[in-house]
Amino acid sequence: MGMDIIDDLKYRGLIHQVTDEEGLRAALKKPLTFYCGFDPTGDSLHVGHLLIIMIMMRLQKAGHHPIALVGGGTGMIGDPSGRSTERKLNTKEVVEGYADRIRRQLSRFLDFEHGRATIANNNEWLGNLTTIAFLRDVGKHFPLNYMLSKDSVQSRMEAGISFTEFSYMLLQSFDYLNLYEQKGCRLEIGGSDQWGNITAGLELIRRRGHEEPAFGLTFPLITKSDGTKFGKSSGGAIWLDPEKTTPYEWYQFWINAADADVIHYLKYFTFLSKEEIEKLAEETRNHPEKRNAQKALAREVTRLVHGEKALKEAEHISEALFSGRVAELTIEEIRQGFKDVPTYRAHSKEPIGLVDLLVQGGVTPSKRQAREDIKNGAIYINGVRQTDIKYMMTAKDRIEGEYTIIRRGKKKYTLIQY
Repeated sequence: MGMDIIDDLKYRGLIHQVTDEEGLRAALKKPLTFYCGFDPTGDSLHVGHLLIIMIMMRLQKAGHHPIALVGGGTGMIGDPSGRSTERKLNTKEVVEGYADRIRRQLSRFLDFEHGRATIANNNEWLGNLTTIAFLRDVGKHFPLNYMLSKDSVQSRMEAGISFTEFSYMLLQSFDYLNLYEQKGCRLEIGGSDQWGNITAGLELIRRRGHEEPAFGLTFPLITKSDGTKFGKSSGGAIWLDPEKTTPYEWYQFWINAADADVIHYLKYFTFLSKEEIEKLAEETRNHPEKRNAQKALAREVTRLVHGEKALKEAEHISEALFSGRVAELTIEEIRQGFKDVPTYRAHSKEPIGLVDLLVQGGVTPSKRQAREDIKNGAIYINGVRQTDIKYMMTAKDRIEGEYTIIRRGKKKYTLIQY
């Protein structure tokens, strides 16, 4: 028999707080409807959202019914949780566009076939809610001292918080009440910064006289062992949208995980079993140079988010760059693998001396340095070392007529585009 879902989440380090663990364990013995909210504050979800998506997938695989709530209404307001400043308010059209993109992204991960999962948008009930009805039906149940005691409010008292963001927890509470009454939803999950909002929702359900127990569960915010922020690379945030973060960049993000972090990430972001993870942990302790855990992590998460074909491409690009066999790459793989590499757009397709091209393309600072690098064997054209200082670059040096990949030393690449 498989591990109990709560025990599995605990093993993976995915439970930060839970309102009534024993009650929730009992409730999860039968199919349970649960929800998580995603406010549309951007046009794509990022790697930080993947953790909550994975928890939703785990619960669904255990037989429970997820509701992915896109915050078309709350996205118009802005959640103060985890922020030191007010959010910029977006227009209704922008929020609707973001909400639609996020809905489509979520549908790649959750199984919506035959009603196994639900997508909802809280604009359905918040968009037409009148101020008077909101104050009577929701606001009346929240004493001011209760709202002021929440961390998301407390942390903003000195810097200032608008009435708009102050009232956010009431809107999220109303979401939970609505889903509880209309969909039979009895569990809300979210990041640890959502604890105040989740417990406020439970309070509203209780104050409205409902007796069937409801629950809240949060997971910890991810931190890296070196203290830097998780989910960032030198190029910025890591997005689920392949147009914003290519599958190769995504693969590289995971394969570069530190030994101190990789086992945690395997627990968080893969469906590998406890036995498989413990085996990789042992290999990391005994043979860290093999990086087997990092390879397994990169494979699993790239396949999950981008599919088998994109995984194969990412692995091919990585292998070609590592081995220097870059001439094997397709045009699409070059565009992925060299997206953030310095690119020089050649002025013409006429033959040009290698020395001149190295200077024009910014590979070397001077002709003297270029000649020295060529003589010393530091220059590679499409993966092949070139030591002739009189070498002429012609059409034969272009991959599919479009690109030449020049490497200086071990790692410095420049892309010449024609």
